[in-house]
Amino acid sequence: MSEKELKANAAGESYNAESIQVLEGLEAVRKRPSMYIGDIGERGLHHLVYEVVDNSIDEIDVTINEDNSITVSDNGRGIPTGMHEKEHRSALEVVLTILHAGGKFNKGSYKVSGGLHGVGVSCVNALSVYLKAEIHREGKIFVQEYSKGKPTCEVKVVGEATDTGTTITFRPDPEIFTLTTVYNYETLATRLRELAFLNKKVRLTLTDKRAREKGEDGVERPMEKKQVFYSEEGLKEFVAYLDGNRTHLTEKPIYLETDKTGIPIEIAMQYNTEYSENVHSYVNNINTIEGGTHLTGFRGGLTSTLKAYADKNDLLKKAKVEISPDDFREGLTAVISVKVAEPQFEGQTKTKLGNAEVRSAVSKAVSEALENYLEENPQDARKIVEKVILAAQARQAARKAREMVQRKSGMSGVGMPDKLADCSDRDPAKCELFIVEGDSAGGTAKEGRNRQYQAVLPLRGKILNVEKAMEHRVFDSDTIRNIYTALGVTVGTEEDSKALNLSKLRYHKIIIMADADVDGAHITTLILTFFFRYMIDLIKNGYVYCATPPLYKVEKKNQKEPKPNYCWSDEERDKIVEELGGINAVRIQRYKGLGEMSQDQLADTTMDPEHRILRKVYIENAAEADRIFSMLMGDDVPPRREFIEQHAKYANIDA
Repeated sequence: MSEKELKANAAGESYNAESIQVLEGLEAVRKRPSMYIGDIGERGLHHLVYEVVDNSIDEIDVTINEDNSITVSDNGRGIPTGMHEKEHRSALEVVLTILHAGGKFNKGSYKVSGGLHGVGVSCVNALSVYLKAEIHREGKIFVQEYSKGKPTCEVKVVGEATDTGTTITFRPDPEIFTLTTVYNYETLATRLRELAFLNKKVRLTLTDKRAREKGEDGVERPMEKKQVFYSEEGLKEFVAYLDGNRTHLTEKPIYLETDKTGIPIEIAMQYNTEYSENVHSYVNNINTIEGGTHLTGFRGGLTSTLKAYADKNDLLKKAKVEISPDDFREGLTAVISVKVAEPQFEGQTKTKLGNAEVRSAVSKAVSEALENYLEENPQDARKIVEKVILAAQARQAARKAREMVQRKSGMSGVGMPDKLADCSDRDPAKCELFIVEGDSAGGTAKEGRNRQYQAVLPLRGKILNVEKAMEHRVFDSDTIRNIYTALGVTVGTEEDSKALNLSKLRYHKIIIMADADVDGAHITTLILTFFFRYMIDLIKNGYVYCATPPLYKVEKKNQKEPKPNYCWSDEERDKIVEELGGINAVRIQRYKGLGEMSQDQLADTTMDPEHRILRKVYIENAAEADRIFSMLMGDDVPPRREFIEQHAKYANIDA
């Protein structure tokens, strides 16, 4: 998705069939879909929608149809349908069948490009068993249909149009998306909400036609679920949304919107009384979770400007402690959005901006805006500097604890936590660490594991809630220090006290294994909060998982050696009960804790790679994850209760 007005350039070039450039074909997409959309699971499935939305303009309507197909409509100019001079076929067909073909690659048609890889709607077409394009343009309605990337008919005129725009309807191919083709409403809502904040005054609508409601007569009927996402002030409102569960340190957000050397830059930031830094960066609406030159420029401009102001006004004299760059960012929530005509992405997930020219542009923009803000708001400026000094003092208190973690973590097994039952293999790629709550479950896991490659670390009691703790308290926690030590990672650099060095990471699967109840869900959330705030690189590199122990064991009565049937949901339990002859023929055991399972049962259902279900933890939307952790682990009860009521399921609250 581009900016609200993606008009032809200043030279007045038009958007027509000649504007479409062909870069390469679709041959590899169906063979290697993960290269183009990330994966073929739930994440990749939703990425199809994002690619179509990112190709749209102005008002956008997204509909989840009853059959789980998706319809995306916009009121833009409509994809050109005229004959493409080089391809000798309709420009619409070129856009829908050739990878990287589109007006966004022509500087004369669009200013910037959205989309993670710019593969656009052609990639969606290749991975859909059915796709229909309806174009309103030049007073006519044009239609063309496709299957698995190939047209099933020519472009045809089916009526007259008084408006302009494009409507794409597609149904993902179950041969590609073998795990699921069912769309999650909340996942799509989160992305559209984010896009609304990033593109102020653009209206986006999400409709779910699958929804049902029960009438007073108990009969289920269709119910249209609908949300409209619209932001009048853009990033200002985004920061307010992210900080909704935090206490503001300053009265109003610091905001800038400018253009430096042809790079549109928009930034909003707000200091709060918490202890973590929450800075989210975007390039052409894509969340650059690995940062890049725009983030480096932001941090540099923020640090130099704040330090210069504090020195100028003699505010650091009484600090009696050296100020570090990350002290200036403690308790800061910020969103950085830049538009780059030809972005260069690099890094582990190709979401790190590499354009060198962006760094100086962002740094200069931040410095100018922040200088003005500090001069015009001296009381807020003093509060920010006092917060920086407090952060520096706390960091100094935490340094010794961090150094203790460093020494233990770098000793290749020497000084490992007493409770760690390590594995014999030393190849991290083959090794797994199960983090288990309590000695009872830990003991069962130790007995049931494969000692060759599975290690177990029992935790004593609940881990510290790091969302509400200062950094020195986090590193003073024995439980947290044991996790660092067991993993073998080192922490902290001059630039970032929480930065991880994963070069000596001892396990490439770190599995949180907690009870399948409310208490277990809380423990899982506490550990994930710690990983998100202090060890996020583990998540980014795909090393963190959650185990999924069964909820029930169902056996048929009056059998000498009954065969156990394990169930992970109420629906699965009911199905097994019916197959075994009904409730009167049910012996049902509800597992309330891992300690209730024998070592063989725990191994067979939850630890054995042949039979277990692992849920990989990944960051679909870093800003939303930040907000949710803040809400779940903060002090404000009503939003937490509302979230749990909306998302929890009976007997499986963490599903």
